[in-house]
Amino acid sequence: MSIHLVGGGWAEDYDGEVYVDFIAEASARAAVSGRTRARIAVLLVGADGDDYARLLARVAPCEPVVTAVAEGELFTSTVLSDIDGLFIGGGLTPAYLDAVAPLVDEIRMLVADSLPYIGFSAGAAIAADTAVIGGWKIGDIPVCAESAGEDLEDVTVAQGLGLVDLAIDVHAAQWGTLSRLVAATEAGLIDGGIAIDEYTALIVGDDSLRVVGAGSVWQVNQHDDGVLVSTLGA
Repeated sequence: MSIHLVGGGWAEDYDGEVYVDFIAEASARAAVSGRTRARIAVLLVGADGDDYARLLARVAPCEPVVTAVAEGELFTSTVLSDIDGLFIGGGLTPAYLDAVAPLVDEIRMLVADSLPYIGFSAGAAIAADTAVIGGWKIGDIPVCAESAGEDLEDVTVAQGLGLVDLAIDVHAAQWGTLSRLVAATEAGLIDGGIAIDEYTALIVGDDSLRVVGAGSVWQVNQHDDGVLVSTLGA
């Protein structure tokens, strides 16, 4: 089973390419339990669950089980009971990290036990060991658009879910957040990471990385001469 990291992107007519493999993995797990449709926990903070449920059900037969909380509220462990896959959606990244705080250890154990995980936008960012949760300045210097700051001014990193050992930024080409990842690496806030375009996913398997979707995954690494930027796929 894999960890699926989606860089965002929403359209009513989207065919859901980046969700196909995740639902297939959840369905395979469901079959082992004797279910004909995968039960997918969909965790949302301040978002409309109906949109996500319709999207997943349109991609492939499944049973989205949506739990939505307001910003400042926390999820309880009951949301993880008897599921075949976990979907954490998009919105304000710091609010998502706060909301899942009571579940971190259980999510890690479930994913280690081969539960498929997919993070959309904020859900991808917080999957990291060291998560970039927002901000648009380092010191007094802007490093991306203020509108991409997630209601934070200083670029902020925090302990995430620890599912992958890469820092993750999202909406890369669309919001210009690749520059935030580069600047955070240059400043030593992180050791590098990846920035994912919208309608694009990085699928992290046991021994593999795979890119699916319409865009690119940008890789940022520290280098003797500064920071090296390359793409994993397009």
